[in-house]
Amino acid sequence: MADTLRRLTNTSSFSVLQDKLESWHQDYHVISCDQNLNRCCELIELTSKIQGQLFTILNLTAAEGGHYGGVDTLKTRLLPWLGTCFSMARPSVTNDTSLQLIQDSVEKDRRIRELSFSHENDMQKMETQLCSTRLQLDSVRSELADAQKELDDTKSKSATTLLATEDEIIQLKADLRSAHEQLDIYKRKLDSLDDYERQIRLLRDEVSYLSSEKAMLQERLVRSRSPSPLPRLSRSSSPIRSESPTRAQLTNSSRHARLVSRLSDLYAVERLEAQTLLRRYISDLEMVQKIIFIAVVESFRTAKLAYRQFKLRVRKTLSSSHFGPESLEDAAVDYIVRNLDLYDVQASVNDVINTMNVNPRISFPPEVDFVLISTLIRETCRVAFAMQTLDPPLDLAFASDGELYSDLRYRRSYDSEFSAPLVMYHVWPALMEGDAVIVKGEAVTRRGAMWSRSRSRSASPVRSRSLSPTRSLVSV
Repeated sequence: MADTLRRLTNTSSFSVLQDKLESWHQDYHVISCDQNLNRCCELIELTSKIQGQLFTILNLTAAEGGHYGGVDTLKTRLLPWLGTCFSMARPSVTNDTSLQLIQDSVEKDRRIRELSFSHENDMQKMETQLCSTRLQLDSVRSELADAQKELDDTKSKSATTLLATEDEIIQLKADLRSAHEQLDIYKRKLDSLDDYERQIRLLRDEVSYLSSEKAMLQERLVRSRSPSPLPRLSRSSSPIRSESPTRAQLTNSSRHARLVSRLSDLYAVERLEAQTLLRRYISDLEMVQKIIFIAVVESFRTAKLAYRQFKLRVRKTLSSSHFGPESLEDAAVDYIVRNLDLYDVQASVNDVINTMNVNPRISFPPEVDFVLISTLIRETCRVAFAMQTLDPPLDLAFASDGELYSDLRYRRSYDSEFSAPLVMYHVWPALMEGDAVIVKGEAVTRRGAMWSRSRSRSASPVRSRSLSPTRSLVSV
């Protein structure tokens, strides 16, 4: 018996039982119902093992006491306890209390089952929600993938559209360039058509002149064949020859109208182009307009001088071999009209630029040259040279700053003072035929014009510019 008791003591069964009870108490509300029942059964099994060892010790102890040892104890303690079927260990607990405990245990079991059922339902609901959430997540992922695919498609389409738009822009630019080229071609054709029409007019004039000359020659031939009036015909041949019209006389009116129109075009087109070029280097509009006016006046003066010199050379060339119905003067003019392309206009342009370089009334930046407006000067020289072949010739009206404004010769510019009586400066000269005004010029009138003119004359030094007309133009 002592050995059995010692083994029971060494195994510390009650300590193990106590530890398991404490562990179960801590995990009771965490673990499931099955796990709680398993732990309870485990404790019962452990308790039954300990009780089996205790009954073994009880049997050995009773055997050591003999037949009558420990009988009273067994009667008073063991048998009543066995009789109550292990219901209570303390005699103070009643049957009603035991029944109440059983009912409480049943009620707790029922609640535990309900809680377990509700927990399982909640778990199923949560699993259902989790499945639905996963399905929604998969749907959202698929939608996101579709949206990404659509975005990629849109990007590719946008890139394709952009490339197509760039191609269209390039094509439109090419079409625009071709349209401009066609427009230039049409303009050249139109200019050629104008030249053809002008040549046709000249040819018609020449045909009429040749027809009249032919008629006169036929008349002279008829008269020369008649025997009697030959001496009188020779005496009267001089006035007949003086009355024969030349080509210059026949085309005088048409050339007059064409040259006047061309001068108006110079004012409307070439003058504005020259003004735009000069404004890139000179901010003062008044100085720009003065430069253009002086360029036009000097072009007329130089062209008239060149015409006189050219006419003298033609007279000298024709004087030795001239014969015909017209005078030598008329023949020289007619030759000049037929050969206007022999006029050395570049020499006149150079003379005009040289004269403007030393003109004290105008100034120009030293980095550039009056070659900028050489186009205006060249066309004005051609028009002025051709105007000298008219009968009577056309010329510019005399103009000076500070002169009395005349409505017959000029019109005021938009920035003029319309009540001012004096001319501040001129923008474009007036065209005269003798004393009659053919085309009005343009002038700027302001009060105090005489005072401003005298002050500008006293303050303007003579510029020391290079007289080389071919000086290179420095681009700014």
